[in-house]
Amino acid sequence: MTVRTGRPAWLTVRAPSGERVEAVSGALARHGLRTVCREARCPNVGECWGEGTATVILLGGVCTRGCAFCSVDAGTPAPPDPTEPVRVAGAAAELGWRHVVVTSVTRDDLPDGGAGHFARTVASLRRGAPRAAVELLVPDFGGSAEALRAVVDSAPDILAHNVETVPRLYPAVRPGAGYGRSLALFRRAAALVRDLFDAGCRSLTVGQYLPPSRAHLPAAEYVPPDRFEALAGAARAIGYAKVLSGPLVRSSYKPA
Repeated sequence: MTVRTGRPAWLTVRAPSGERVEAVSGALARHGLRTVCREARCPNVGECWGEGTATVILLGGVCTRGCAFCSVDAGTPAPPDPTEPVRVAGAAAELGWRHVVVTSVTRDDLPDGGAGHFARTVASLRRGAPRAAVELLVPDFGGSAEALRAVVDSAPDILAHNVETVPRLYPAVRPGAGYGRSLALFRRAAALVRDLFDAGCRSLTVGQYLPPSRAHLPAAEYVPPDRFEALAGAARAIGYAKVLSGPLVRSSYKPA
């Protein structure tokens, strides 16, 4: 069975609604925060906001790269807002978040790629929402080891990074990024904290790319759930302790 969009039925999700969705939306608006849920048109926004959670996106709503799969606007961003870290902590405290996921647009225009802004956000969360675990989903910082060190030194509970696709597709899908650069980020992080798996990753999320609009890179295929189950089994056989694999799984989906 397929839906009218041409996408399989298993990719159909409910729209955000209900009291908890309104509570999350209201708190984010009061604190002037953006979320990857909205900016990237995540299909899980209804489920996550309905459970009272959201993934905050730092450093504005404009990215300096413009990957072919992403709905976030590309262009020249505004300077970072120094009040943003405190506002993130305020929203986390208001909503009673016990696990806060924070990501950002890519900021190649900044000397440190925004690493210092991430670190300040962690510090603000430790003060304003001390019971919350902090997960950072970071960009590649242009390959800067110094920028990565600043983020690791801020001591997030979880450090995550999206590889997004296979090396062959990087030139078309992720201009300005590099598969090897992403692996190097994991290796450096592993060397700094000494508790990550192999190339630097001990947990894995695998999901289905969904074009956010007709103007974006089309999906080559819709992968059925049983193939995601097979991928999860293969990942566990390699040694990954935690694997989430499914059509609607995203890197910030159901955080640990």
